[in-house]
Amino acid sequence: MQKILILDFGGQYNRLIARRVRENRVYCEVHPWSMPLEEIRRFDPVGIIFTGGPRSVYDPTAPHADARLFALGVPILGICYGCQLLAQALGGSVSPAQTDTAREYGKTNVRFDPSCTLFSGLPGESVVWMSHGDYIAGLPEGFSRCAESAACPCAGICDEARGFYGVQFHPEVNHTEYGRDILKNFLFLICRAAGDWTMEDFRRRAVGEIRRKVGSGRVLLALSGGVDSSVAAALLSEAVGDQLTCVFVDHGLLRLNEADEVMLAFSGRRLRLVRVDAQARFLRALSGVSEPERKRKIIGEEFIRVFEEESRKIGAVDFLAQGTIYPDVIESGSGSAAVIKSHHNVGGLPDVIAFREILEPLRLLFKDEVRELGLRLGLPESLVMRQPFPGPGLAIRIIGEVTLEKLDILRSADAIFREELQRFGLTESCSQYFAALTNMHSVGVMGDARSYDCAVALRAVTTEDFMTADWARLPYDLLDRVSNRIVNEVPGVNRVFYDVTAKPPATVEYE
Repeated sequence: MQKILILDFGGQYNRLIARRVRENRVYCEVHPWSMPLEEIRRFDPVGIIFTGGPRSVYDPTAPHADARLFALGVPILGICYGCQLLAQALGGSVSPAQTDTAREYGKTNVRFDPSCTLFSGLPGESVVWMSHGDYIAGLPEGFSRCAESAACPCAGICDEARGFYGVQFHPEVNHTEYGRDILKNFLFLICRAAGDWTMEDFRRRAVGEIRRKVGSGRVLLALSGGVDSSVAAALLSEAVGDQLTCVFVDHGLLRLNEADEVMLAFSGRRLRLVRVDAQARFLRALSGVSEPERKRKIIGEEFIRVFEEESRKIGAVDFLAQGTIYPDVIESGSGSAAVIKSHHNVGGLPDVIAFREILEPLRLLFKDEVRELGLRLGLPESLVMRQPFPGPGLAIRIIGEVTLEKLDILRSADAIFREELQRFGLTESCSQYFAALTNMHSVGVMGDARSYDCAVALRAVTTEDFMTADWARLPYDLLDRVSNRIVNEVPGVNRVFYDVTAKPPATVEYE
């Protein structure tokens, strides 16, 4: 299997690069910049991409690539910081921009040299997304300029003989007009990738790997009923059959009627499924806790302890399986990436667990890839295409302490929002939508009397991969109806907001 290695230097768009590579049916993985050379050799990539990063390459504490990488005979593409790193490592020079006008942030016009393979088939000029305060002041020997902007004479550099290329801009983001074409040229014209990696390949490999790892052992899967854990259940069931037991923890943090719906969805499938009523336990553990990370850690801890208790009832269980996917790993601080939020099944796990190993068969897949795999495994489209629901549930949609009263308010408001979106026929146009309960109380007038009640925030986003997202432009008539119903039908609410913040700077969820 042909593979692209993406070395992570800590930039904000790094995993979007992986998404763009996968879109071309070329397999790739993101690894820390410090990945040992011997591991890179074993990975055997057909190409390497250096990502962006927040540091300056001339800072002695900044991350740097192993110089021996450049002798592997493998094409390399450096992006932003990665471009500067490539230039400096091979004998060029990088300097801070001397004036504000020499720094570039946002959309920028760049002129390309179409004779360079990286820009083959592109027009001579286009719009790209820049984000840099340093620039390449001197080229390494053997390199030439292949792109430039008004403020950046080395917006693109290349050494075609050795297959080394660098761009100062970000081809992975949608703002770069021909970014996908640039990455395609690197993959297919420079790395000579075949573009033949499919979900069927992943399925075959994953089933084989699971069987080898599990052997005759027993597996307990944390089944939430969401897309990821459901696909993980189907994949594990295909791999190990009766050695798998699925445990659905009803922690009381689910949406209205969701626990019963989950059990109904899996009732006709050949899965050993156990339901555990743990609402009182989780609420007791969360009592008095308002700090978001503590809530996540507590939920992660309680999940593990419930699974440990259930495993003792089942008998000796060797593996705990989870529906972790790539964005979970990324946002929980993989490699050089910052911790955006510690997911209960990644950054929220306790240090000591009573299982030999954690199985995460989907941890290298993006959401759309998980959905495709689910359909190939025979899961119904209604289950595979449902919107994501976070492992910590409504606890991270309630700002502050989680109580039964707040949960009841949020469940009712959320159900109204989802019901009205369906009534307006907009559920498929939104990638994710929900209500959140803020910790704000405000004055209002209800029934000719003064009220001092809660404020509910509505959130709906559109996205391709959940690494970035935009707020959904919902009709005013819909928002008006939802707001009117919530304040009239949900006791304790007198104000409704609609969140119009993209990701970044926000995240999809609230905590």
